[in-house]
Amino acid sequence: MTNVVELLRARKETVATAESLTAGLLCATIVDTPGASAVVRGGLIVYATELKHELAGVDRQLLDEHGAVHPEVAIQLAEGARNRCGADWGIGLTGVAGPDPQDGAAPGTVHIGLSGPGVSTVRTVTLSGDRKAVRFTAVEKALVLLSDYLLVTGDGNKR
Repeated sequence: MTNVVELLRARKETVATAESLTAGLLCATIVDTPGASAVVRGGLIVYATELKHELAGVDRQLLDEHGAVHPEVAIQLAEGARNRCGADWGIGLTGVAGPDPQDGAAPGTVHIGLSGPGVSTVRTVTLSGDRKAVRFTAVEKALVLLSDYLLVTGDGNKR
């Protein structure tokens, strides 16, 4: 996996996270890399549904109508992290680590939102394993999503 800290440093850009099911694991994983202090702005742990609205700015009506496990929630988490932390990139994670379903979503359902310069996207994945495996794999998938976009310049050419 490409080192997102190196990619962000090369681009002179920053990142912030808003995490639900991973509860800060993504941000902690990024800061395990030396030099992360130059690129990590911060993170929001929004495990409780109401905090997704109060801290990250996720639309309350969206949460009321669809619950916390929804692709649009992931995008709004990413945008909230980016805006509230003043970062170039925001990553939002929401989903179900299990063992029980939540908001009609099966365990292993994960939505990863990404917000950045000219980018607002979501990737939905279905993961297997216990809670720990789902959470760790969700972090890996989020880092891959971010690195995929960091490797592409504004004109769509790989660096």
